[in-house]
Parts: sequence; structure tokens; C-alpha cells
Amino acid sequence: MNALEAVVLGTVQGLTEFLPISSTAHLRIVPAFFDWEDPGAAFTAVTQLGTMAAVLIYFRGDLSRIALAWARGLRDPEIRRTLDSRLGWYIGLGTIPIGLVGFAFQHQIETGARNLWVIGAALILLGLALLYAERKATLKRDVDDIGPRDAAIIGCAQACALIPGVSRSGSTMTAGLLVGLTREAAARYSFLLSIPAVVLSGLLELRKIGEDGGAGIGATVIATILAFAVGYASIAGLLKFLVRHSTMVFVAYRVALGSLVLLLVASGVVAATP
Repeated sequence: MNALEAVVLGTVQGLTEFLPISSTAHLRIVPAFFDWEDPGAAFTAVTQLGTMAAVLIYFRGDLSRIALAWARGLRDPEIRRTLDSRLGWYIGLGTIPIGLVGFAFQHQIETGARNLWVIGAALILLGLALLYAERKATLKRDVDDIGPRDAAIIGCAQACALIPGVSRSGSTMTAGLLVGLTREAAARYSFLLSIPAVVLSGLLELRKIGEDGGAGIGATVIATILAFAVGYASIAGLLKFLVRHSTMVFVAYRVALGSLVLLLVASGVVAATP
């Protein structure tokens, strides 16, 4: 991977990580369209550490309160009933499904699931699921209304994002809308829930950077730094957007991109596998 590819892919990662359009899919699709080498699952996981750093900084106030309340709640039952303490438990609960599924299907996720047939179909199907959620959403609940059942449902939805093309934010926001959250609340909780899974995944994949057949260390560093900068701006932009707008623009984009990917693969213009 050269410097230009690193810049492009780092920017793509930052733009798409928090939008419900799948950053993993874009990091597979963009190289395929430009006839570049597939950067691989390790590159994707490590550059996500850049966007996770953006989340940690953007939500540093919320995260410090949650961590402190959760720790204090271990000793004090009164504090355990506060919103911040409960969110700490719910984030942990919601991380269990993706951890179990990721461990069980690690090989399939890193190889066969990067097939463009899978990615194109996943883009369309999750787009239709998000459309259904928009039409059924009551938009009456905020983050402080989340309970254990909601945390489990949204956590299971997050596990589906291990399939490239589904989108972590897309699947969790879809589930959030279906349990009645407002769009902004669903996005905010989605960001918080993503932190443990993405950080652990990125740290586990760090050892593979620089191996034969993957992106080099220098290119990965450039892409990760850009992903952080662009990702920070994307968080603020999406939260402001969802206060006044629905997710329909993302539905249309997903269905259009997924259809284009399937058409190009079917016609032989791009190869389905790296």
C-alpha cells in the first residue's frame, strides 16, 4: 500500500465508521473499484482504533462518569441504580454477543465474509431493515430509558456487524429505533457500545500489521491518524444531522451501492474475492 492509498482509505474509514453504511464494506469496495490490493481485515480493525480514539475523546465526559459510577456501584447499591452505573453494565452486556460470535467465526469473518457478493447483499438487506425500523420507530425513548432487555437486543444486533456490509452503527441504530429510541439516542448509545468491541478487535489484530500480503506499518499509521481526524468530525456531524433528519438518505445510499456492487461483480468488472 502506497501513501495515496493510505490517505484515501484512512479518510474513507473516518467518514464511514459512524455512518450506518459500513466502513468495513467501503474498505473492501474502494480498493476493488480502483484495482488496488485488498488491505485485509487486520488493516480494517487497526484503523478502527483511530476512529475509536475519536469516540473516546468526543465522549470523554460521558465515559469518565460511566466508568467512575460503575466502579463505585460495585460497592454502593445506591450508585448502582444511577444511569451512568447502569450504562456501564449495559455496555458490558451488549459486548458479550459480538465477543462470542467473533471468537467462534474469526476465520470465516477474515476470509469468506470479505466476498463482494456477501457485502453487496448485506448492504441492501441492512438498508431495508433500517427502512423498516424508520417506519416502525416511535422515537419516544432516550438513553436514560434503556434497560437490560434493550441492551441485549442492541448487543445481538451489533454481533451481526461482523459480516462486512452490515455496519456496526447501522445494525445497532436499527435495533435502537426498533426498541423506541430517538435517532440521536440510538446513535449516541451505538457509539458508546462500540468502544469495547472495536478496541479489543484492533489490539488483537495489531500483531498482523506488516505481515506478507497485508498493509505495511507506515501506511497503516497514516490511515489510522486520518481516520481519527475525519472520524471526530463525522461524530459531531451525524449527531446534529439526526436531530432534524431521518436515516432515509443512508437507506437509499446502501441500496444503491449494494446494487452497484452486485451488478459489477455479476458482469465481471470486479472480482468477488480479493
